[in-house]
Formats: sequence, structure tokens, C-alpha cells
Amino acid sequence: MSVARHPLEVSARANEARDGSALVVVVSTEGSTYVRQGAMAVFAADDTQTGWLSGGCLEPEIARRARQAVADGHLDAMEIDTRDDEDLLAGSAVGCRGRLHLTLLPLDRLPGWPQVVQAWWRGEGPLALRVYADGAVQAAAGEIRRQWTLPLAATDAAVIGEVTIAPPPRVALFGAGPETRILVASLRQLGWHVTVIERRTRWIPADDVADAWLMLSPGDALQGLHPAPDAALVMHHHFEHDRDALEALARTTIPFVGLLGPVRRREDLLCVIPAPLHATLSSRLRSPIGMRLGGQGPEAIALSITAQLQAWHHGESA
Repeated sequence: MSVARHPLEVSARANEARDGSALVVVVSTEGSTYVRQGAMAVFAADDTQTGWLSGGCLEPEIARRARQAVADGHLDAMEIDTRDDEDLLAGSAVGCRGRLHLTLLPLDRLPGWPQVVQAWWRGEGPLALRVYADGAVQAAAGEIRRQWTLPLAATDAAVIGEVTIAPPPRVALFGAGPETRILVASLRQLGWHVTVIERRTRWIPADDVADAWLMLSPGDALQGLHPAPDAALVMHHHFEHDRDALEALARTTIPFVGLLGPVRRREDLLCVIPAPLHATLSSRLRSPIGMRLGGQGPEAIALSITAQLQAWHHGESA
């Protein structure tokens, strides 16, 4: 199963492969734009891309400039202004009324870039990227820091900017079932770091796309997860296994604990969990997990859970 990865992950692999890819980063925006500051995309030499900076209308020109930056080995910048009223009235505008400031980085010219990305993916800290007018580029995540100086492309756009990318949100799935493979793929596509804790081998997919699969007890798994996950989902489809996971999670401070299954099952589980753990768990427990989107079956369940987690992570009402 092919799963889309975060552009930063792809950029690290492209750098190691020296495949002629460019990383394009939105360093600032004005007005109404498809993406905001910190958005990025990787443009490969074979015309494939990971990530989008518009609804597709701006990508051809960005891709052309990205290929040129790689060919020349130059740091480049672009300013894309879609606010012109004349274009809108003439029917040639893209529809958004804003301006994008982009930095184009030839990845082959950034030795050590994968180490910065890997530290970010491990949750060691946000990734800070700074680009200066003299061609200096600095990147840092946790204790890993790298600096490069690239020749500048001839451009009217200012080659300067700074972005900070928060570490990826982390979720631990306690248990697996028919919806797990779809759920993991959906969360990975949205940039989540996903760990599955499941000891039943029959649920391990041949094409596993999780970041880690731990065949441990819930308590042992939680002791080894560093940093701690932002969210945990309990979904064994097995009463005793779910009880063990809930008891272990009640002893943590993980702010989002989701439980798969109907209300009656939740009440039965809470009845057999030691009373002192109820208070520590009840304020964090989302049960039944998932937004009410309609439908049934693994695909609908995975979609509803993904939607709720994404809304919670971004502070939206679920």
C-alpha cells in the first residue's frame, strides 16, 4: 500500500538519494491563499511532487522554477500575487485573492538535511528553517543544527524568510482490527506519527505503514514511548484487552483517549476498572470515538476517527 508522506520526510529521502529534487517552502502569505506559512512541497526531477501549494493552478510554474534551481544549484525565491482585479474580471485569475512568498531549495546542495528532519520526526523539537538574503540557510531541530551557503538565483523576489514547523502529532493505537490499516494510512497522510500496540500477529499487515508496531503489553509500551503520544485510541475489539489498555492509559496524562465501541460497552468497561482510576480517565475519554458522519464498516469508522482526531488537534469543535 503506497502512503503519502509528509513533504519533509520525502525531502530527507530525496536528499539521501541525490535525485535532483527541490523543496519549496511558503515563508509568508498575504490575503486569501490555498496554504499558509510553513506549507511545503517537494518537486522531483521526474515531475512528481509531494505536497500542494495551490489547487493545482500555480504548480506548473513553481515546478519549472524548482527544476531550474536544481539544475543551477541556486537558492531561489518566488512571489506569486493573485490579487489583481483585472485578471479576475478577464477570467484569467486563479480565484484566491492573496500573495505567496516562496523559497526554493535544491536538496542536493544541503548535506546533513536528513539528520535535521529525522530529529524533527522523532519529536525532539520543532524544525526551524531560516533563509538569509546572502544565501545562508540554517536549519535546526532539537540538538541537530546545520548551515549552508548557496549561490543566489537572479530574481526580483526577496530571498529571505523564517518558518517553524511543529513536531508531528503522535498517536498510539492500542489494538487492531479491520479498520486499522485504513486508519493508519489516513493519519500518516495527514502527517501524524502512528504507533500500533498489538500482540496478536494475525492483525499485522504485510504492507504495514505505521511508524512502529509494538508487540508489548499496554503498560510496557507506554513506558517506551518517548515522547509520549498526544492521543491514544483503544480499539482491540476485545473486552479484556481494552480493559488492560484503559487501565494503563488512566495512569498517564495523555490528553486524548478514544475508545471504540458503543456506549453500553464503555459503561461495562468502566465498571471493571478500579474506581480510583475513573477520575483520571473520565475527563480525557472520548467514547464512542469518531465523529457522526454516517455510514458503516471499516472505511466509515476510520474516516470518522481521523476526522475527530484532526479536529481536536487543530482546536476545532468535533
